[in-house]
Amino acid sequence: MTTLDDKINEHFAGYVVRKDLVKAVKGNAIVPTYVLEYLLGQYCATDDEASIATGIETVKDILRKHYVHRSEAGLVQSTIKEKGRYKVIDQVSVALNEKTDAYEAVFESLGIKRVAIDSATVKAHPKLLVTGVWCIADVQYEFSEDNRISPWIIDTLKPIQIARVDYDAYRQTRDQFTTEEWIDLLMQSIGFDPEAFGRRSKLLQLMRLIPFVERNYNIIELGPKGTGKSHIYSEFSPHGQLISGGEITVPKLFVNNSNGRIGLVGYWDVVAFDEFAGREKTANKALVDIMKNYMANKQFSRGVNPMGAEASFAFVGNTDHNVPWMLKNSDLFEALPPQFHDSAFIDRLHAYLPGWEVDIIRGQMFTSGYGFIVDYLAEILRHLRAEDFSNRPNLFFTVPVQTHIRDRAAIDKTMSGLLKLIFPNGGETEAEVEELLRLAIESRKRVKDQLLRIDNTFEKADFHYVGADGAKRKVTTLEEEEYPQYYHRRPTGDEAEVILPEDPDAPTEQAETGLGGDTVTAPDAQPKAVSPKPGHVVFNENRKGISFDKIFGPWTDGARRITITDPYIRKFHQARNVMEFIEMLIRRKAPEDQVAVHLMTAPDDGNIQEQRECLDGVAEACTDTGVDFTWAFDGTGSMHARDISTDTGWKMVLDRGLDIFQPTPRKTNGFSLGERMQDHRMIKGFYVTYVSS
Repeated sequence: MTTLDDKINEHFAGYVVRKDLVKAVKGNAIVPTYVLEYLLGQYCATDDEASIATGIETVKDILRKHYVHRSEAGLVQSTIKEKGRYKVIDQVSVALNEKTDAYEAVFESLGIKRVAIDSATVKAHPKLLVTGVWCIADVQYEFSEDNRISPWIIDTLKPIQIARVDYDAYRQTRDQFTTEEWIDLLMQSIGFDPEAFGRRSKLLQLMRLIPFVERNYNIIELGPKGTGKSHIYSEFSPHGQLISGGEITVPKLFVNNSNGRIGLVGYWDVVAFDEFAGREKTANKALVDIMKNYMANKQFSRGVNPMGAEASFAFVGNTDHNVPWMLKNSDLFEALPPQFHDSAFIDRLHAYLPGWEVDIIRGQMFTSGYGFIVDYLAEILRHLRAEDFSNRPNLFFTVPVQTHIRDRAAIDKTMSGLLKLIFPNGGETEAEVEELLRLAIESRKRVKDQLLRIDNTFEKADFHYVGADGAKRKVTTLEEEEYPQYYHRRPTGDEAEVILPEDPDAPTEQAETGLGGDTVTAPDAQPKAVSPKPGHVVFNENRKGISFDKIFGPWTDGARRITITDPYIRKFHQARNVMEFIEMLIRRKAPEDQVAVHLMTAPDDGNIQEQRECLDGVAEACTDTGVDFTWAFDGTGSMHARDISTDTGWKMVLDRGLDIFQPTPRKTNGFSLGERMQDHRMIKGFYVTYVSS
């Protein structure tokens, strides 16, 4: 186990489970993750390998005996008849039979209907009246010659959910973890390996949890296929309901006028709409109108009396085009059905999660570490829904009062949700608050900026915040930095002023850091055929379109000797970065020119042989290329700085050295643009300072 896993088990014993066990027990059982983890939590909530092995077999045995496969429904029905009583795990829903004035249950997989269930059970679990709920039930069979009486009877029924949660202990134990450790614990709890994600990518994953912790929160995520957009809402919590296909009726979602019964919004914390995008889809106008009113006012009405609810909405769908195409030709909401591609609906969204920044889910991204039993965490998050953390950032920063009321409310709700997730017991620092505040503002800015394209009656908003020093700190979206030539186009096709200039030789006035938000003088963050200039530029995490050619090329042109100083050229991918730097030099220099490149690095004491082989391999590859590559270990043992200097007088100071790209999947077939082209890789957050001697 990792050090973090040891710490998790020390402080949350009995409430965590090893996440790879779900695959070990699932087999062909079509049940949500929270059902399996509920069972694993009963028998495998330990770090003792022998107990885990025994627990896995117990859970497998329970599933084998009691989970009902549709194909074996007849066999299970026969077993209940012969034994008189049998325990089953199935999805159960309940309806009132008005002719008999009795409640009747339906077992989805078992295929039995009109099962008698007592009123007390229904009152204790009202969600049964709205939709299917996974339950463990004892079902009896008692034949009656009266065909009006069903032979099926529920003896006991228990929805699958954890019995007891100590909220105060959860909060206090949070203080035993650093912020990074806690974020990684949450990542492992939703099934992902934190090592496969950068800081911003982790926060984007956690944003998917905000609807579970924040009342009446409306979030949309649009992006490419295969990024796990609907996974959280279908597998994570027994308090969320995923509507497949994104299509639903007014009575099912809000209220049935015929009987006055409230719909899904009255019983679930989160209602998610899967496959929400699709220009060919249509939606009922009455549904859209009621949704808009509910999203704005938390109320809805189809009769005389208005009704209220607390359910959050999450809309997830696939985009048809990439980001630059949408920005040039339409807008970032262009994939929505026509009835929802409406400024009034879009304005009610609190956040737009950029799905194109979320990597396609791969097997190596899943964790084998420990995380909270999802049902336990779901109960914690549900408890926190009653609290409001939106005022806590005011200790350090101010969002201007002139900000539009809907923009301000959206920023507050996103900020409150992030703080509940990461700092449920307080204790956040100024830098940590600023990181989350920038993300919250950016998420609403993405919505508002697209509204300017869709409806020119909206006024342009100035999204910024003010620090304790009184300085105004501007916020931009990542796609705004990547595609300034398209981002600010209005419906007329005219271009407004952009953050980054179109003149490649002109330095920008300001560039924003991703974490601290400091403003700095910078050269063009997307240099093309530029004349090198001194300056400082910060690149935000997850951005694409950055390459060595753009950030180093103009400053290395004409050099005959280049020295790379970096103590962390130790692993294969770091040596590959050096190789790609040399490839850049070869492409840019004249064939007859000779360039000497020398690397000063530090030895990797744990794996020095592989390090030597990698660096010698780079040197061998440079034979007869016009680049003479040499390398040496620093003998002082105190090497820390990372920079690149040239004999033409330029020095580039780098906080990450050449290691600026996020990990890309190793493809055995070679068909990965991210492997072959730097412009198609996401970057880590980093800065470069250009100094001329």
